[in-house]
Amino acid sequence: MYTQSPIFISALRWVAAAAAVLAAGCANTPPSSSASANANVNAGTAAPDTSASSAAGTPRPASTGGSVAGQARTFSTQLATYTSVSFDAVPGWARDDFSESWPAFLGSCKVLTGRGAEWKDVCARALRVDSKNNTAIRAFFEQEFSAYQIRDDDRKPDGVVTGYFEPEIPGSRQYAAPFIYPVYGQPEDMLFADVRKLPAGNGTVAARVEGRNVVVQTGLSTRDMGAPGLYALDLSALTRDTLDRKVRLRIEGKQLLPYYTREEIETKGAPNAKVLAFVSSATALYEMQIQGSGRIKLANGDLIRVAYAEQNGQPFRPTLAQAANGKPRTPVKVRGSSIELQLDDGDEDDDVGNTSTSTIRTRGFTLARPAVSGAVVVPGRRTAGPVIGSGIQDPSYVFFKESPSPSGGPVGAFGVPLSAGRSIAVDPRSTPLGYPVFVSTRAPGTGAPMQRLTIAQDTGGAIRGAVRADYFFGNGQQAATNARRMKERGQLWILLPRGLAVASAAVSSAIRTRGGPVGAGLPQCLVPTEGVCVDD
Repeated sequence: MYTQSPIFISALRWVAAAAAVLAAGCANTPPSSSASANANVNAGTAAPDTSASSAAGTPRPASTGGSVAGQARTFSTQLATYTSVSFDAVPGWARDDFSESWPAFLGSCKVLTGRGAEWKDVCARALRVDSKNNTAIRAFFEQEFSAYQIRDDDRKPDGVVTGYFEPEIPGSRQYAAPFIYPVYGQPEDMLFADVRKLPAGNGTVAARVEGRNVVVQTGLSTRDMGAPGLYALDLSALTRDTLDRKVRLRIEGKQLLPYYTREEIETKGAPNAKVLAFVSSATALYEMQIQGSGRIKLANGDLIRVAYAEQNGQPFRPTLAQAANGKPRTPVKVRGSSIELQLDDGDEDDDVGNTSTSTIRTRGFTLARPAVSGAVVVPGRRTAGPVIGSGIQDPSYVFFKESPSPSGGPVGAFGVPLSAGRSIAVDPRSTPLGYPVFVSTRAPGTGAPMQRLTIAQDTGGAIRGAVRADYFFGNGQQAATNARRMKERGQLWILLPRGLAVASAAVSSAIRTRGGPVGAGLPQCLVPTEGVCVDD
């Protein structure tokens, strides 16, 4: 057998090492302008983030073994895959007016500074940036953040972008026809249980009530249910996959039951909830509940501004309008108790803004209006007519609180006022609240490219899925028209502070199936925030 000489083998090793060095050098070379142009044409092709080492001399922490933004090229959660890209590869990045997003970002910083050293340092440096200098703001984001394209659990880059707005409806402080539908505040008898601390399975367990919290008692059996302060909790009746990882409960005798459905609230009333106002239209109230905020205009011109306070914990199950072929006009996918919009390039704009038709177009859904609406029970009031309910079949129900802010945008789920055109609602499991997100989609009506940096500051029961964004258009008739019309194909890029620890399971080529990966170990959320995504 022929044997190579040691000198030849050494030479081969030297050549291989040199090639590796050259390859590494090429990997750190910024893409040419022509390469960037090609990347803009094909936004679905992700390029590595080549700017991670150019953060204006700012020191970044070294990797601790998990996934670190700016260092990991890709990582995954149960819902999404994130792939690093250069900012040049983000379509429309260089053309955006970042000064329009700056106030919303600074608003998020007021909350994010309490989320750890990375955010505290980034937000401190943001205060030194000229808020009117678009070039300086763009440079700030490029220096402080790494961009990652979000893909769903099938590695698809395209998702659904819809819109929402702050509606205004007529109302009254007094109960009198036609103002017979109550706008409820958060009920005082609503209790909460942390999903992560509930036992697995569908059995019945013993639990105590501590303030507003329900705590399951370990080591006890159903024989102990008669003891003082103990209640029976039937686990099979609970909806566990809520966005905030909590279930809503109420006490009935010695049992803890899921909180009332919409039908139960309308036919029995909510005796432990304050009535903020009364409105004349059940469907207008329902749309305001789906939007998550609104304004109630009184006869004297005064406005009552309301914001989301709580939800009854029941799944969002709207009644979808049917097409002529009998199929739902809104393509959706049901996962467990959640419902997700599907991509649909069809044109349904014929009923947009028309409040007298048989449908309601809101947040991308085309809903069927109830055939008959009648009076609902209001505790302490004599009902104006027979109690038949609103006719709305969706079991979910939103409770409001009065907002002290008479001007500016409504306060979103992140706790800061929303900015028209620059705030979006997202699924916080895949896109944490407060983070910058670049959205590439089309403008409603015209189809013109709409590519801009937004800030994730809100969420909602109808906003589910990885590549999912909901633009806040503001208030007024034009905002309502644009929001109702908005349902477009879109792509998302999340901006992560360099050095931020994210989903710990890095994945490069693992086989994935609908609803999750093959194998265990992937976290549910990108970043554990507010305790919502911590798997105890």
